[in-house]
Amino acid sequence: MEFVLSDHARKRCIRRRISIEWLRAALNHPARLESDAEDESLVHALYAVPERAFRVLRVIYNETREPVVIVTAYFDDEAKDV
Repeated sequence: MEFVLSDHARKRCIRRRISIEWLRAALNHPARLESDAEDESLVHALYAVPERAFRVLRVIYNETREPVVIVTAYFDDEAKDV
C-alpha cells in the first residue's frame, strides 16, 4: 500500500524511533484492523514488531486519501490479542 506521512506522524516517528519499514509492514500485513471510534475515515492497523520484542505498533491512517495518509503511529502497550 502506498502511503505518505503527515507532518505530525513524521515528527512522532522520529521521536519514537519508528522506522518506515515497520509502518509499511503494518499497512501491508496488519495483525488486526480497527475502525476509529470518532472518525470513520481513520483506520488503525496493529502490527507486532519482531525487532522490538513483538511490541504492538498502532498505525492510524486516513483511508479516504490516495495515497493513504498516516496520521500517527505509536507502540500501544494496552493492545491485546495481536
